[in-house]
Amino acid sequence: MLRHVSKRLLQGISASREVQSPAVQLFLPRQYHERVVDHYNNPRNVGSFDKNDPTVGTGLVGAPACGDVMKLQIKVDDQTGKIVDACFKTFGCGSAIASSSVATEWVKGRQMEEVVTIKNSEIAKHLSLPPVKLHCSMLAEDAIKAAVKDYEAKRVKPAAGAEAAPTEKAGNV
Repeated sequence: MLRHVSKRLLQGISASREVQSPAVQLFLPRQYHERVVDHYNNPRNVGSFDKNDPTVGTGLVGAPACGDVMKLQIKVDDQTGKIVDACFKTFGCGSAIASSSVATEWVKGRQMEEVVTIKNSEIAKHLSLPPVKLHCSMLAEDAIKAAVKDYEAKRVKPAAGAEAAPTEKAGNV
């Protein structure tokens, strides 16, 4: 019986893709949803910005269990607080790359307060990630929040420095 099934399976694989035997369809289900494959094969917004730019927030997160590392950067319009651009670099599996790509698409054109409400479950649902790959969407959510936090920390730093300078001058007079 096993030989018969194996033989049919191998015959189905060597046959054209358009006409596959039912055995092939039963034994070789698609592992990833087409959206994951699309974002993996054609990732959007790959790259990086200057991390020292005051309008750029950088989120660098990783998952030690699987070795995935994700850097997501946002460029914010200081006047409106709207994210005008986003990019990422990810070292990891296809699901991690797809999650990063989706995250950059979703944050562009949105307000800072709005992007921190993006949940990993929304990314996972959009990509139809299996339970074993949910950590990838969690990394994307954490990277978004880390990038926003980094941007906000940069904005506070110059403001704190500007307030400290007049106090020092007043003390010297």
